[in-house]
Amino acid sequence: MTASTDTDTAAGFGSPAPVLSYSPVVLSVPGRPVDLQVRVSAPATGTALPVILLSHGHGGSHNLSSLNGYAPLANLWAAAGFVVIQPTHLSSRTLSHQLADTPGAPFFWRSRAQDMSHILDRLDEIEKSVPQLAGRIDHDKIAVAGHSLGGHTASLLLGARSADPDTGEEVNLTEPRIKAGVLLAAPGRGGDILNGPMAEMVPFFHTTDFSTMTTPTLVVAGDHDDSRHFTDAGPDWHTDPYHLAPAPKTLLTLFGAEHLLGGISGYDADETTDENPARVAALAHLTSAYLHTHFQPADHAWQTACEALATGADPAARVESK
Repeated sequence: MTASTDTDTAAGFGSPAPVLSYSPVVLSVPGRPVDLQVRVSAPATGTALPVILLSHGHGGSHNLSSLNGYAPLANLWAAAGFVVIQPTHLSSRTLSHQLADTPGAPFFWRSRAQDMSHILDRLDEIEKSVPQLAGRIDHDKIAVAGHSLGGHTASLLLGARSADPDTGEEVNLTEPRIKAGVLLAAPGRGGDILNGPMAEMVPFFHTTDFSTMTTPTLVVAGDHDDSRHFTDAGPDWHTDPYHLAPAPKTLLTLFGAEHLLGGISGYDADETTDENPARVAALAHLTSAYLHTHFQPADHAWQTACEALATGADPAARVESK
């Protein structure tokens, strides 16, 4: 267990807040080829803490796509008063050699969503396993966030549907215990628009249907996030979950941001093409404000943050809602 006070936390949220991080919490899940391991990060103080389930992406690094990644974001969210739970999905490169011949490899798109339901099934057990956390979680305030492939995972939990590429059967992985979502550089619509060189590798993207994604969600997209390996639609592809899903939805467009949104997957990570700690701090501040106000409507953190964007001389982003 580690405690940290990060200067970026101070820049993003005011006073530095100590954060406790504990891993791994190991959960044996029947039928899963390896145990489900999670990292839990939480503020050192406070009660009735809401939860963010954070689904990692499928990047090129070894450890960032696991419970060991996304510290820049997880630490700032925890400092802002959330319990952040990060699983190592079966798609993690830390497991790729071990699970290469396992059905569902290499992306395990269905299992990734099921991991989050397993975590919620055993949230009491997780809470008791983490020192200094027992009794401090509000089990009714659950959000899911996901980056890149993790954004697809989060979309499914929030109500989007996809067809099983092997059977054509529509798959419904909606998790009703999740009350809000944050999609970070998530994949957009499928069909003919998926014309890039890697599009055939992700057949489950091709049938994504956002029309059933009814859970309130903040969609975060970088206006320089051009995923040519999947589509030539440009950065707007990542805004599809906002445009194609029913209200209530909010779109946060980060100016100058590429796919790592300033560096959310790891500190000083080589895969980050737009490293910008101030952007990461702004993203953490805006997303936490959105979730705080969602869970406590009397908390005007989101309204205040949006007003600051609208009146600031050099705004980091723009917001629209429906």
